[in-house]
Amino acid sequence: MPNTTLTADIIAKEALAVLENELGWMAKIHRAHEDEFSNSVNGYKVGDTISIRRPADFTVRTGAVMSTQDVIEGKVTLTIDKQVGVDFEFTSTDMTLKISDLSERVIKPAMSNIINHVASDVLSTAAEGFYNWAGTAGQTINSFTDFSNGPKRLDLMAVPATDRLAILSPDDHWALVGAATSLANTGAESSAYRNGRLGMLGGVDTYMSQVVPVHTNGTADNTTPVIKGASQTVTYDTAKNTWTMSLNTDGWDSSSTITAGTVFTIDGVFMVNPKTKASTGILQQFVVTGAVTAQATTTNTTTLTISPPIITAGAHRTVSAAPADDATITVFGAASTGYAENIVMHKNAMALAVVPMEMPQAVTTGSRQTYKGLSCRVIPVYDGTNDISKWRLDMLYGRKLIDPRLGTRLSGTS
Repeated sequence: MPNTTLTADIIAKEALAVLENELGWMAKIHRAHEDEFSNSVNGYKVGDTISIRRPADFTVRTGAVMSTQDVIEGKVTLTIDKQVGVDFEFTSTDMTLKISDLSERVIKPAMSNIINHVASDVLSTAAEGFYNWAGTAGQTINSFTDFSNGPKRLDLMAVPATDRLAILSPDDHWALVGAATSLANTGAESSAYRNGRLGMLGGVDTYMSQVVPVHTNGTADNTTPVIKGASQTVTYDTAKNTWTMSLNTDGWDSSSTITAGTVFTIDGVFMVNPKTKASTGILQQFVVTGAVTAQATTTNTTTLTISPPIITAGAHRTVSAAPADDATITVFGAASTGYAENIVMHKNAMALAVVPMEMPQAVTTGSRQTYKGLSCRVIPVYDGTNDISKWRLDMLYGRKLIDPRLGTRLSGTS
């Protein structure tokens, strides 16, 4: 079969095919919000947004007496703010290659790099926003018992048992594969041994990713940070959109750092079951959502922005009680130490939207292709002086942690 002169249209279609095959676990997270970006317009620009509602919650009445409740819905904004791409060039001779040759040499490596970049971004956004962290910081997941702490935490948080997925670092994945191969051969163990793939494990679709992020704690060390001031609570109505609040603390080393993504507990403040509102007996974990430099140990206040908000009453109650003044804060993990952020989550915790990009009016031979919620744009730029065809391949996407209550970070146990 003779070679065909390749065009932007052919290259864009091939790039989409490669993209679909390379998605892996990202094909499992929530993608429905792409439908809210209309395909009738000439593509989208960085900064376009949609609003996503956070569901209302209610308490159950007992007895016959009617007791109405306000319906309060929060919302989060998904912003299409990430433009990524790969640029390459061909000679005129290269442009007469078979598409299979070009795909293997150029398109597949390019799309693989793009997907890994997006995957790293999505994982970092999810992991750094999850305040639950099961296991012991720094320990490898090397048994089913270790792994089961993830779905167990989701059960305690009343997360739906369906559509769960886990993404593990290479170290944790292969340690768990090794543990699975030592079990009786029931089929799943055979797959782990022969293919290195765990698949469904405890009702969780389990994947390995080479771009699992690492969270590094700040420099605060040898300190006893405490709560500064009792009765620090908020209502759901004030926190429903951000799912954060400000918390006054002191006792940190002066000028030490508390990094975004740092997890901690407060003595006497326990997690509650979202359905029954009863204490689970597990200290509630909180995550710092913005980096902070601590003030002088006792004379000044170090204010942290944290999630979840401390809500002590009503349908959206998050904790058993408000923290007491001088209640001890315990940071998860050691100072200045990095920990792999394996995650277990329900697919609705995280949203990814890949949308069609705007096609510049001056472009006459570019192509924009969309397939199964994926979209890419290819634009050629010809360098007549050197007889070289330069190409830019772009994707436009947004990602958002929709509901941090639906996921947990996971480590092994000591």
